[in-house]
Amino acid sequence: MRSKKLVACFSASGVTKAVAVRLAKAADADFFEIKPAVPYTRADLDWTNRKSRSSLEMNDPASRPALAEQLPSMDAYDTVLLGFPIWWYAAPSIIHTFLESYDFSGKTILPFATSGGSTMEKAEEKLKALYPDVNWVQGKVLNHVTDQELENWLKDIL
Repeated sequence: MRSKKLVACFSASGVTKAVAVRLAKAADADFFEIKPAVPYTRADLDWTNRKSRSSLEMNDPASRPALAEQLPSMDAYDTVLLGFPIWWYAAPSIIHTFLESYDFSGKTILPFATSGGSTMEKAEEKLKALYPDVNWVQGKVLNHVTDQELENWLKDIL
């Protein structure tokens, strides 16, 4: 039986989404964009402003921004490739909202990210600590990757 895969991603500026769409095609997976109920503005994403929305969310461990829409069912999938930009060495708070909105029992989650300079290790450590019951596979930062590199990576992990 062939596993059913989902690529789910949050993308504030479109960079992560562009990679995720290509990854979904390469993995022959369904695609779902994790969108906030209240879209982020440019000012919201100003990480140099301690009062910006993204700064406030990332400094509040309980922050769970509402989702604009829900995936109809997680039951159809056994592998989820979960994408996000790395903010403050971590997954954005909306990723926690997504992870807490579904039952991931028996599923494998493979995180991937885009980043201006951070590596995946700290973001993965934090996710694994918060969601220890999830079957995590080591993820990767996918900046400036070619379609061939995506296909090669998928062969190694799926």
